[in-house]
Amino acid sequence: MSTIGHLINGKVVTEGARKQAVYNPATGVPEKEVLLASRETVEDAIAAAEAAYPAWRNTPPMKRARIMFKYKELLEANADEICSLIGEEHGKISHDAMGELQRGIENVEYACGIPELLKGEHSRNAGPGIDSWSEFQPLGVVAGITPFNFPVMVPMWMFPMAIACGNPFILKPSERDPSSTLLIAQLLQEAGLPDGVLNVVNGDKEAVDTLLSDERIKAVSFVGSTPVAEYIYTTANANGKRCQALGGAKNHAIIMPDADLDNAVNQLVGAAFGSSGERCMALSVAVAVGDTTADALISKMKAAMASLKVGVHSESSNDFGPLITGAHRDKVVGFIDSAEADGAKIVVDGRNPEVPDYKNGFFVGGTLIDQVTPEMESYRQEIFGPVLQVIRVDTMEEAMKLINDHEYGNGTCIFTRDGEAARYFSDHVQVGMVGINVPLPVPVAYHSFGGWKRSLFGDLHAYGPDGVRFYTKRKTITKRWPSASVREGVSFSMPT
Repeated sequence: MSTIGHLINGKVVTEGARKQAVYNPATGVPEKEVLLASRETVEDAIAAAEAAYPAWRNTPPMKRARIMFKYKELLEANADEICSLIGEEHGKISHDAMGELQRGIENVEYACGIPELLKGEHSRNAGPGIDSWSEFQPLGVVAGITPFNFPVMVPMWMFPMAIACGNPFILKPSERDPSSTLLIAQLLQEAGLPDGVLNVVNGDKEAVDTLLSDERIKAVSFVGSTPVAEYIYTTANANGKRCQALGGAKNHAIIMPDADLDNAVNQLVGAAFGSSGERCMALSVAVAVGDTTADALISKMKAAMASLKVGVHSESSNDFGPLITGAHRDKVVGFIDSAEADGAKIVVDGRNPEVPDYKNGFFVGGTLIDQVTPEMESYRQEIFGPVLQVIRVDTMEEAMKLINDHEYGNGTCIFTRDGEAARYFSDHVQVGMVGINVPLPVPVAYHSFGGWKRSLFGDLHAYGPDGVRFYTKRKTITKRWPSASVREGVSFSMPT
């Protein structure tokens, strides 16, 4: 059984006392093991990053950009291997893994523009003979803690921009599917990144707490569940660190009576069940306005779901794969059970799907549940599985109140042909990312990603312009060269 190690100061470390099994979720069998970093191992990585900081900070942004350009080429050249590793350890179907990788590459492309992005402002003659300007300087050693559901894309939300801005980076990926993350880090080394600028430590809470407590870490980025996000944010702030912590979601889609229902159904099927629903932007609730709309939606969804294929990652005709662990599969099934016990109607039941040759895999099929109410536990919690719940309401205002009252505010969308309704919705819904006939309104790399309410802890969103600001600190400089022939007296007034 192969061992997945850490990347510290440009070298892969494969020695350590603690290890954890890495499963193939399609077979339910552990096929690899991953080292879990001790406090000392994490401190070694931080020391390597700190030693690399002075030279990397002073590397011209154009030279950093050239490394990112080369990195993009290597990611594309190694795409098949990267996506295969994602599939083996996460279960994501090959076409979905390729989409994840492409989204990550787009963030690398944005980071290639770092010479332009780091340009500050300049004001000549802000006062008599006085010039003033701002610069954006790196923070120092920064860290990222990333989730299992996007082992390639989410790390690339963080480290390309952080590194392009002049910061060394410590990455703590998910220990459930670490191989693809380690590979993309090694490719950045191959692109010419100096040793120590990017370090990867696999681990559990011991590694996380070391990053949060070590004073050499200046900022922490996190993506994961809301309880952990809140812990990360609170602990990092208590230790004087800058922090952005992206948490959970409960994303609603409003289906208006005038919607193009066939299009809406096609979009809902992909957005609810793609990647087995293990996306923080997955649509998990369809809010149908009017019983006529709801009945038609249920009928068309049921028909569309009849052809859904769940299976192994390497078969590209499959629509989605297994869940990440057996425990998570049982949790998702438990939510379906609880909805049924609470009086909801299971229209399409994904419990115990038939997956030939993979009977021990962690599979749940696409599930459609009608007659859900806001009081149900399955509605209040983030299911994070291939489950779409339908809530029936009478008006758009009632639908929006459901969304605005929920503790999460990550993503949402509305299906309608009415421009006035769409504008009202986008203006007044209390959610960070909004789609109009777009079910997964994930911002492109040159915008920024982040929700509202308990879906985000911190002031700055991930990647895009907010990413540049998060990984830099502004310094404003005011300069004057006094005339040798003029001497001014002392002034005790505030300068104007």
